[in-house]
Amino acid sequence: MQDTSTTPTDARDSQLFSDDLAAIPLNQRTWGTWNYAALWISMSLCIPTYMLASSLIEGGMNWWQSILTILLGNTIVLIPMILNGRAGAKYGIPFPVFARASFGVTGANIPAMLRAIIACGWFGIQTWIGGYALYQMVKLWVPSVDALPQVFPASWSLQTGPAILFLLFWLLNMYVVYLGVDSIKKLLVFKAFFLPAAALALLFWAISAGHGLGPILAQPSKFKSVSQFWAFFFPSLTGMVGFWATLSLNIPDFTRYAISQRAQVMGQAIGLPTSMTLFSFIGVVVTSATFIIYGKTIWDPVALAGRFDSKVLVSIAMIAVALSTLATNIAANIVSPANDFANLSPQKINFKTGGYITGLIGILIFPWKLIADPSGYIFTWLVGYSGLLGPIGGIMIADYYFIRRQQLQLNELYSFKGRYTFGNGFNNAAIIALILGILPNVPGFLTTIGVIAQGAVWPWLVYLYNYAWFVGFFISGLSYLVMMQKQKITVNEYMNVEEGGYHVGIN
Repeated sequence: MQDTSTTPTDARDSQLFSDDLAAIPLNQRTWGTWNYAALWISMSLCIPTYMLASSLIEGGMNWWQSILTILLGNTIVLIPMILNGRAGAKYGIPFPVFARASFGVTGANIPAMLRAIIACGWFGIQTWIGGYALYQMVKLWVPSVDALPQVFPASWSLQTGPAILFLLFWLLNMYVVYLGVDSIKKLLVFKAFFLPAAALALLFWAISAGHGLGPILAQPSKFKSVSQFWAFFFPSLTGMVGFWATLSLNIPDFTRYAISQRAQVMGQAIGLPTSMTLFSFIGVVVTSATFIIYGKTIWDPVALAGRFDSKVLVSIAMIAVALSTLATNIAANIVSPANDFANLSPQKINFKTGGYITGLIGILIFPWKLIADPSGYIFTWLVGYSGLLGPIGGIMIADYYFIRRQQLQLNELYSFKGRYTFGNGFNNAAIIALILGILPNVPGFLTTIGVIAQGAVWPWLVYLYNYAWFVGFFISGLSYLVMMQKQKITVNEYMNVEEGGYHVGIN
């Protein structure tokens, strides 16, 4: 096995290359199995994971139905996660560069931007959670903040007090972006120790206040019939897949640092399904307990903590939630879209600029409305964007495994004169396949958000939206394969050969 070097200067175009997008040499890759397991444990232990599980309880599932749905969804999404991760581990390239092989050196901006915009949405959601936690704390000490005059339109569903703390927390996030990603390291360490401890403390409180696990887990399903359960289960499963659909695409941003393929495969298999399921179980137990304790289910842990009697305890909890949310936000929702935005103009957009763009869009999507209720969180947000990302995943996997046979020519990924230019920088087959995969989900999405009235389109077409990620993945992947079979691929595309002085890394 030969070492990789940096991309040859005579084989790259400045408009396609930057240090952030360059392939990582093999001798600079240091991530092993437990690094990837720790990455997923850290990213899974977040408030949205808890809310994901508890929203299923609020939607009508009992505890084992919720856990089974989450485990199944994360096991499914693990498959494209590992498959796309192989390219990053083999060649040391980030997601936007990997996308150039299937979409073209210019066309790669399309999947990169779709993925980046969704990361902006997650940034907004996390920022709202952190800001609302601070609002809950301030309200205890300064009750008048809850009575501030309304300044936003009623259609925004945004109260003045929470809005002020949201914007302050947003500014704190932007300040961390200004300082650089290294400034978040201590907060990540804090999160790694605090959040598991806080989650266990919340679990023990729920078991104690709910008079043991027995009454909590005995809470029945709210569905009156099997058909009602399936009607909720399938879109929920799609939502579970959609939860990490973003990372299933841009996982090469992380696997490019892998010391071996085994490291990224085993690390992800150990870390993702287990940590998501275990932390979700805590969310399920606590949410089920709230019905016993308060007479209604409270699916938002921040709102739940706000019900505690001790001002000091609530204040400590809210500050801790805000700090851990800040750490997650920068690590998971800034670093990845920074690469995506950098792909637009590698010479002009760096980490800070990409972070500011992410922050601005994160406000404009109205994140407080996305998580205002379980149906909006699952059916609108998670299922909706999964219908965009599923097609991209289908195209990239079909291209890399069936068209390229896992062989790429690295220097041409950074050149306007190579095979990945497809004549005009765009691979028309990928663009058409992407559209074909998205279109079937559009009627269901428009019906869900109320743009199209129920009954205005065929019911089966609306029902198809429940499987948005799966529909898009398979339609785009298969249609891409059919169209690409008509194009001639050179023999060297399938050979593991040295070309342009650049050597392939790990297999």
